[in-house]
Amino acid sequence: MTDLLRPAAPAPRRRARPTATTQDVLAAAVGAVPGGADRPGQRAMALAIAEAVATGEHLLAQAGTGTGKSLAYLAPALLQDGPVVVSTATLALQSQLVDHDLPRLADAVRPLLGRRPTFAVLKGRHHYLCLARLEASSEDEPGGTLFDAPGPAGGTKWLGEAGRLGRQVQRLREWATETAVGDRDELDPGVDDQAWRLVSMPSRECVGASRCAFGDECFAEASRARAREADIVVTNHSLLAADMMAGGNIIPPHQLLIIDEAHELAERVSSAAQAELTPDLVERAARRIRPHAPGGAYEALAEAGGALAASLGQTPAGRLVEGLPPALREACTLLDSATRGALEDLGDIKADDGDAVAKKSAKAGLDELSDTAQRLLAGDEHDVAWVERPEFTGSTRQALVVAPLSVAGTLGSRLYIERTVVATSATLTLGGRFDTVARSLGLPVDADRAGAPSDGDGPGWRSLDVGSPFDYPKQGILYVAAHLPRPTASGLADPAGEELLRLVGALGGRTLGLFSSRKAAQQAAELVRARTELPVLLQGEEALPLLVRRFRAEPATCLFGVMSLWQGVDVPGDSCQLVVIDRLPFPRPDEPLAAARSAAVDAAGGSGFASVSVPIAAIRLAQGVGRLIRSGSDKGVVAVLDSRLETARGYGAFLRQSLPPFWYTTDAAVAHGALRRLATG
Repeated sequence: MTDLLRPAAPAPRRRARPTATTQDVLAAAVGAVPGGADRPGQRAMALAIAEAVATGEHLLAQAGTGTGKSLAYLAPALLQDGPVVVSTATLALQSQLVDHDLPRLADAVRPLLGRRPTFAVLKGRHHYLCLARLEASSEDEPGGTLFDAPGPAGGTKWLGEAGRLGRQVQRLREWATETAVGDRDELDPGVDDQAWRLVSMPSRECVGASRCAFGDECFAEASRARAREADIVVTNHSLLAADMMAGGNIIPPHQLLIIDEAHELAERVSSAAQAELTPDLVERAARRIRPHAPGGAYEALAEAGGALAASLGQTPAGRLVEGLPPALREACTLLDSATRGALEDLGDIKADDGDAVAKKSAKAGLDELSDTAQRLLAGDEHDVAWVERPEFTGSTRQALVVAPLSVAGTLGSRLYIERTVVATSATLTLGGRFDTVARSLGLPVDADRAGAPSDGDGPGWRSLDVGSPFDYPKQGILYVAAHLPRPTASGLADPAGEELLRLVGALGGRTLGLFSSRKAAQQAAELVRARTELPVLLQGEEALPLLVRRFRAEPATCLFGVMSLWQGVDVPGDSCQLVVIDRLPFPRPDEPLAAARSAAVDAAGGSGFASVSVPIAAIRLAQGVGRLIRSGSDKGVVAVLDSRLETARGYGAFLRQSLPPFWYTTDAAVAHGALRRLATG
């Protein structure tokens, strides 16, 4: 539903306050977990959240692996008035909360609260089946959206593609008569993204429930209604970002917001504020407007799309430091003019128009193109623009992209309004301080007392580090191969490859290899396969969930991959006793946003490398290292094949201080000996 058509949001619900305390609820929750036991860090975090709600002071809470932070924040959340919103960065954590933690917790606290607490999942509108678009997707309907799908131009190949999409849409039609919630994640087996786009509705294209023939049956509206009535609403950072930018009209009114995986929030908000122009987007907008706008709207858009494709083809990939080059500026000007003309031709969309859904979809696409073209032409100093090309991204897309240089100001002015915010993660301190992450989240920091909240303007907040119940010095070793040469060229250097072989051979597999590039991961896999008998799983050769399941189940296996393996992979036990990291995960020089942010700091007289690149590397490294110890009985070695972690003055020590306190060594013999003992253990 559009913002203008959405009814005023109700005030948070009031209910009788239970007499149970946070400690009572937490104790009941822990007692319901098999093998559950009192954890001082978990208790301290729960009590700190309860105090934050009472005082209205925001809280940054670092909780190391094994703390049980989900129960630590859910326990006090159940004692609050109205819905409490929990936002996560990953689907894995969202599923863990909804499928496991919340059902168990709701059953456990029912005797204390006198009722069973309720919870709901809230996702973006495009995650739900849209009955209006499904109705319009029939192949035999004039103007049906099935043929909006981009595909090879002409020929039997395109006819086959259309047939494949038609079969998937037909299966979605059958599913629509069976599903109660219309959530894509419940469709098994699923359909591809191209087919799903034909039957889902982005928020900008929705005509609103009151103007839609299927408004009373809308799955997305039903999900929002359930969320308004729930005690706990679980959502994601992307929808939280959209809610902030829409003035708080998506997520139900609430007084407590808990942000789990908070180290990811700033980048997710930045992604939500990002926009792009591609020839495919222009072509799709032209096809959608053609049946509804007389005159030359289609031809003007097609001409603008051609100009965009040509200008992208002749512009080098990367950041546009000096603004739009002439060819791209001309293409954006043409596109701005074409979209304005098409919108005029389209005119007003009347509620009783039989083509209202299709016209609204066409208008939304045109609005988005027009807004993005004007944003790029304006060249705001707070925006960063860059060109993506196939050789830059490894995909087939060409795009002109624009994103904000920083979202700290947006977060500072919109995130903390009329609610208490608790931000938590296992990695909120960098170099032992909260200040870097606090600034990225828009919180004021006292420059004279690094890591301390500011006494000046801005949201009041405090920080808490409850540590981890794991005994890191006894459970794990951090080994830095300081004897290796400093890494230079991309890929896996020969000395690093030989060290990898020695480490993997000493343990006999059971290795998670985290690599800085796909090239390095492939080289490592080829090397281990050629020189050992160990089975090697390589990211990209099969679906990632299947690879992780095989890694858990098959002894003596190695799993090698890139950045998506650095967080979210949870393999406790003997299956993963060695984590190898090939190099420090600094952002690449051609990462446009990181490069622009670094340049801005340099221009202001600071060090962009220290302020931007090092914190990014610290968070990534901490996430990767955190894959090793996942339970109180785990043991193993983290091996970093980048000597700079030991030898680099300044940032080497900073990065080590950002990691769990493993027993530290640069002695290869010590690391190899420990692995051999684990192998025979």
